[in-house]
Amino acid sequence: MQSLRTESRVTRDFPPGGRYLIGVSGGRDSVALLFWLTNVGYRHLIVCHLNHQLRGRSSDADEQFVKKLAAKYQAQVEIGSTDIRVMAKRKKTSIETAAREARYAFFAEIARRRNCRTIFVAHHADDLVETFLINLFRGAGGAGLAAMREISTRRIKDVDLTIVRPFLSVWRKEIDDYIGEHGLRFREDATNKNLTPLRNRIRHRVIPYLEKMLGRKICQNIWRTAMIAADEEKWIESELPDSILTDLSVVKLQSLPIALQRRALLKWLRAQNVSNVGFDAIERVRSLANRDSRIAKVNLSENRHARRRAGKIFLE
Repeated sequence: MQSLRTESRVTRDFPPGGRYLIGVSGGRDSVALLFWLTNVGYRHLIVCHLNHQLRGRSSDADEQFVKKLAAKYQAQVEIGSTDIRVMAKRKKTSIETAAREARYAFFAEIARRRNCRTIFVAHHADDLVETFLINLFRGAGGAGLAAMREISTRRIKDVDLTIVRPFLSVWRKEIDDYIGEHGLRFREDATNKNLTPLRNRIRHRVIPYLEKMLGRKICQNIWRTAMIAADEEKWIESELPDSILTDLSVVKLQSLPIALQRRALLKWLRAQNVSNVGFDAIERVRSLANRDSRIAKVNLSENRHARRRAGKIFLE
């Protein structure tokens, strides 16, 4: 954990004297992050906690724990609550996806209201490896294999939220050791051992099986691949002309190589708050740029549509 002080860009790009949000679930990772940030001089943190209402009294106990933790560090606190099961059913998505979307929507709302557009989150190296494998198995392209970045920006409604992950080079075992070394209390989430969520199966079944079959550790190599992919993605995004995103012209889109067409559409669709943007959705929209195609309208998720008219592609 000590290496973060010299190797991470965080303290350089986000000076400790500033005011920032921090996502705190009450689990070991976010508790360690809050302690570490406070120790290196961050004194103006706003603790953000969303009660997912998934575990009854345990979820309420998590909320109370985070409130007390924020008070201990003399930090401001923002608490939200969302019935994730109802949300998942309404949107016809998984509990995990609904929870992630709800959390970031909550973070964005706090960022807008507090006029504070940067949030620290506790994703670590093991999370990066698991996300890489999940996206690989789903057939993701380079953007998916990049998985997570130490510093990234995500547009949520009208908020450009900067997401900072100081622990992305830190392994779960190091966090456990750090927690033990400093005697930090945290809330244990029993659902982490539940094998129904895909991420838990990746963590407890797939990775151990692959390591046993291959006869060697694989996580460090996968982590390295994800970091390389993230750097390449950053360069590819820099190659996209801004004009293609503000005015989605069929002619401009056709002038790009196919790889950049897909990347431009991915960025554009996300900026339009289209959910579940995958390969199929991108290809449907890209088909609208084919002059020989008679198709002028394609379906997207949540009853949204992309349409071509007068040489432009737009959403409705």
